[in-house]
Amino acid sequence: MRATVFSLFAAIGQVSAHFKVEHPPWRGDSLAENTTYSQWDYPCAGVPYGVGNTTEWPIEGGPVVLDLHHPWTYLYINLGLGANSSNFNISLTPELLNVTGSGTFCIPTLPVPTTVADGQNATLQFVTNGESGSALYNCADIVFKSSVKPLSGGICTNSTGVTATIVGQTTTVNASSTPTPTPNSASTVVFGSGSQAAALGVTIAFILGVVITSIPL
Repeated sequence: MRATVFSLFAAIGQVSAHFKVEHPPWRGDSLAENTTYSQWDYPCAGVPYGVGNTTEWPIEGGPVVLDLHHPWTYLYINLGLGANSSNFNISLTPELLNVTGSGTFCIPTLPVPTTVADGQNATLQFVTNGESGSALYNCADIVFKSSVKPLSGGICTNSTGVTATIVGQTTTVNASSTPTPTPNSASTVVFGSGSQAAALGVTIAFILGVVITSIPL
């Protein structure tokens, strides 16, 4: 009976864990039905290091492309330096992003707020919160390369109706703009209203306290 209940919850998790990392390619398909991967699992959805490819990424910061399946999503993107890093202590989105609309969401250049070396291995960690209030995780392994250029114009586009704002501000973040990394200040974060604020409240303290630690410029 317990095994049956566990299998049921695992199946529900696969159905509701709705986001993909398109670029750089994710470490592994955490939505695949023939695996034990689960996007509920910190820090990388249970996908072990070395399963997928390591993608070359611009040394000054590069593009990210996500496929989001919810009407709205809170998004954080973190960086862990080194091969097989488990310490994602550098925030590339120190201000919480509220992405509205489902479909492709692209940021053309996500700046790196710390010095990295050419050839430095690292992992990008993507953390989202949706209506359920639970954090979902995916990772993409990268290697910084000075010879790699950001995506050219026209490639980094958002699906119709997909936009993003910085929570507590009116700044729109989309395929034609780039968020500027600044030191994170949890006390100044203003959450959305209604169901969005209620859903996020149960996990935001964990994300800010354990996962997110920004590096001052």
